[in-house]
Amino acid sequence: MAGEPVGEIWLEDRPDDPLPLLAKYLFTSEKLSVQVHPDDAQAHMRGLPGGKDECWLVLDAEPEAALGIGTVRPLDAAELAAAAQDGSIEALIDWKPARRGDFYYIPAGTVHAIGAGLTLIEVQQTADFTYRLYDYGRPRALHVADGSAVAVAQPYADPRACSVDFAAERLLVDGPIFRVAIGGAGAALAGSGPTLILPLAGTVTANGAAATAGEGLVIDDGTGWTASVDARLLLARMVQPS
Repeated sequence: MAGEPVGEIWLEDRPDDPLPLLAKYLFTSEKLSVQVHPDDAQAHMRGLPGGKDECWLVLDAEPEAALGIGTVRPLDAAELAAAAQDGSIEALIDWKPARRGDFYYIPAGTVHAIGAGLTLIEVQQTADFTYRLYDYGRPRALHVADGSAVAVAQPYADPRACSVDFAAERLLVDGPIFRVAIGGAGAALAGSGPTLILPLAGTVTANGAAATAGEGLVIDDGTGWTASVDARLLLARMVQPS
């Protein structure tokens, strides 16, 4: 979307009965808003169906591109709300230089923002809401009270952050909410339930449908699928309650 802050491709299989896990391709030409999401318990207390953990895999980044993840120092709810209202929150976000292959898991409560000049895949719990703390003066609704109440505004230190070798086989996330892995034609994820398969290169085919880079398939348990020998795949699956 030339001239727009963000272009999105949502990979949805059943619009009337959505999967609990959603994948998006994001293309940014401007910074996206500073956001935070509640966890499941906080969401339920607010009458929402569930919270939102998410993760990002950077596919391409312009030289000055950055991701805002966490804050440069701990902030309590009152400090965060005040910074969101006066605009100083932008300087309090930890802006990390972004490169192809960067992977970050963003737990609920993490204050975060996606900068300009990025192409990335986002995998998230399906949740049709956002607590927007700050939007650079754009005329959209903010949710400072709700957002500051659920935020854990502190420096980011999630151990799942890494630099991905696109040619390798690797389990990137192993719960507690979902699993994500990268691999080739023989890639697999433990557990049961539908699996999202997103080709980063090559082709994946199932039930007569094929997907290439920028697309994806949802594979149910017991459904056979094949991938081309040059395929590099990102797989995602919810962790089913025990």
